[in-house]
Amino acid sequence: MTRIAYVNGAFLPLEQAQVSILDRGFLFADGIYEVTAVIDGRLIDTPRHMARLERSAREIGMALRETPERIAAIEAELIERNGLIEGLVYLQATRGAADRDFLPAADLAPTLVMFTQAKALIDAPAARTGVRVASVPDIRWGRRDIKSVMLLAQVLAKQEAVRAGAQDAWLVTDGMITEGASSTAWIVTSEGTLVTRSRSHVTLLGCTGDALAALVGELGLEIDWRPFSLDEAYAAREAFNSAAGTLILPVVAIDGRPIGDGKPGPVTTRLRELYIDAARKAG
Repeated sequence: MTRIAYVNGAFLPLEQAQVSILDRGFLFADGIYEVTAVIDGRLIDTPRHMARLERSAREIGMALRETPERIAAIEAELIERNGLIEGLVYLQATRGAADRDFLPAADLAPTLVMFTQAKALIDAPAARTGVRVASVPDIRWGRRDIKSVMLLAQVLAKQEAVRAGAQDAWLVTDGMITEGASSTAWIVTSEGTLVTRSRSHVTLLGCTGDALAALVGELGLEIDWRPFSLDEAYAAREAFNSAAGTLILPVVAIDGRPIGDGKPGPVTTRLRELYIDAARKAG
């Protein structure tokens, strides 16, 4: 089956989907993006993703080519055209294309592209085994709350993690965990409290983590919204990532040090089940 992408109003075979080499997303990383999970052929957490997309666009003073409602409808059509049952929809919006100039013209037509990607989310092997992460210095810019396409620092962090024998990276500033390279970082303390950073310019608001936060009370758990140190992470009972591309993913080792017994813990496992169940019911 030929994969279908969306480019500025047209559904096209993926190999024909193109944007200008003068697009500001390519020249300046002057754009934003969203990744939304698809389970059972349906989009997950769409209102959260559309709200974050609107906020990111507003924070950089960029217009969107379509309304959030229309974007969600296009994503749903893209899922249907690609016969996608489980995986991701990627969306990228940029300020548009024009001759290279740091100051964009006021009348630029924004670019909007989308494509789907099949991926096992529910029965992902990493969910059963957990992943190892490496701590990597956080060298990103100061507005991490904007979901910018400027991802070079995250690419470098993940490469460094792989060289260290891990599958992913947690980013660190002055001994404190910021977040994962492409996820929200969580720990479970010895007392059973969940800890993750509160919302600020330092981290990106995770849609999956936000949805999870609304559910944890069902398990009688509490969230302590605060920074936590690398040493706290080493000593945690459990640790996990949350992201649209992995849902809730156990972290079983940090910098080669086992977390808990080095296996996915019961709290993380139950939270993953709870999130998936809620996502399916909402769909």
